[in-house]
Amino acid sequence: MASLKKDIFRVAGKKFKSRLIVGTGKYKNFSETAKAVYSSGADMVTVAVRRVNVLDKKKPLLTDYLSPKKITYLPNTAGCFSSEEALRTLRLAREIGGWKLVKLEVLGDKKTLYPNMIETLKSTKILVKEGFKVMVYCTDDPLLAKMLEDQGASAIMPLASPIGTGLGIQNENNISIIIKQSKVPVIVDAGIGTASDATIAMELGCDGVLINSAIANAKKPILMAKAFKDAVISGRNSYLAGRMRKNYLANPSSPTKGLI
Repeated sequence: MASLKKDIFRVAGKKFKSRLIVGTGKYKNFSETAKAVYSSGADMVTVAVRRVNVLDKKKPLLTDYLSPKKITYLPNTAGCFSSEEALRTLRLAREIGGWKLVKLEVLGDKKTLYPNMIETLKSTKILVKEGFKVMVYCTDDPLLAKMLEDQGASAIMPLASPIGTGLGIQNENNISIIIKQSKVPVIVDAGIGTASDATIAMELGCDGVLINSAIANAKKPILMAKAFKDAVISGRNSYLAGRMRKNYLANPSSPTKGLI
């Protein structure tokens, strides 16, 4: 129990109670968004600055449902396809909301929504120099993940599979390599489909997972949010407990000595 108490999730020096990060897009309304977030236990949410209203007081505001004083807002650059767009979006977020902890994603293709890693690396370098704490969405390539860390990324966020597909983790080996080589948090982002996918990510040793579509598009989003909360906790505990060694021949559960 003592080891569990010391197991603290930190990103850019800030402590978080939950290792589950929840997106705020695709819900029916802000009320449903808030209910799902509270059900998930998450204390960090991503906000697509170009899509989710946090500024126009003439329209419903997300901040009226999720207080930035209680929940950490993580502005992201969803929908940006160039470094220039991403930089402009995050600079605006800092100017208006004072946000410095941000999520960077620069997409390269509208069909697959895979990240453009050349633009992503360039943007990371610039944002870090400007004082941002950058959590970076990226491919599951260990070499590129290491480059992002070397550029000063505060967290590495490799995709499990393409955004919104729900296909789960397609390359456990690559994710494992990224975890082993990284000194900053590794958070699986994109492609998670169900609670068991999140458990697998946590059992691999990921520091956290980010979920949006799998909760928002569920038949019962509030219940699914709770399922992900439990899955992340269970997966983390399983990782900390240390799984048994795999055997390729049967090994009896009962002792073989002293049989009658």
